Amino acid sequence: MDKTLLKGLRLFEIICAQEDQPNTIDCLAVAAGLTKSNTHRTLQTLIQAGYVEKSGHTGGYKPTLKVFELAAQRLARLDVRKIAAPLMRRVALETQETVHLSVLDGLDVIYIDKIDSPNPVRAYSIIGGRAPAYAVATGKALLAFQNSDYLDHQPADLIRHTENTITTLASLKEELATIARVGYAINRGEWRNNVGGIAAPVFDGHNKAVAALGISGPLERLTMDNMKRWSSVVLDAASEISRESGYRRGYFGESN
Repeated sequence: MDKTLLKGLRLFEIICAQEDQPNTIDCLAVAAGLTKSNTHRTLQTLIQAGYVEKSGHTGGYKPTLKVFELAAQRLARLDVRKIAAPLMRRVALETQETVHLSVLDGLDVIYIDKIDSPNPVRAYSIIGGRAPAYAVATGKALLAFQNSDYLDHQPADLIRHTENTITTLASLKEELATIARVGYAINRGEWRNNVGGIAAPVFDGHNKAVAALGISGPLERLTMDNMKRWSSVVLDAASEISRESGYRRGYFGESN
């Protein structure tokens, strides 16, 4: 294991996460658990590689746009994102709620695209942001269609975020079994109080659940009746994205 590389990556992650802070050598050394001299050497390497620059305004260090350029290239290669775009617009227009496209990363989901609701009160999220997969609709939709031993290889602790969060593996597996049967997942305020959602998985040509499409918003609008009402809209959109991605199996009640 290259410890020098790991230190550099850790320091770079801290700089990105704390971009709105001064990020002086002293502050960064404390945050990274490094000596000042080690921090200085690592910063010089990051600057030389083009990932970090010194801020003339604060005298601290900040990330350059290079990481954004690399991320944009990666996102551009995610065909599902391109395929999903028009379907996301259709769902957004019909439901008037925030629409997310998410991928699974361990026990988290990462939002790779979104369309905000036009309503003044709406669910807050950012592209590239993370959420606990077991506590949001897109995450549960993805977890329900992973290999049967997927959860056995993940950290056992399910952190409680609200009074509605599922916190035991047995309860989570029970809900995932229901989701696998009906084809969509519902979030009943399990990550953020009074924010809910509904989502369905997106499959690729290898019959793998590679993403999830969902809507989210305040539970005063996304009542259980409304979520059931929007379930067919979300399922239809996810089904169409799956077909365009090469998926050829029946999609929850459809014939092949």
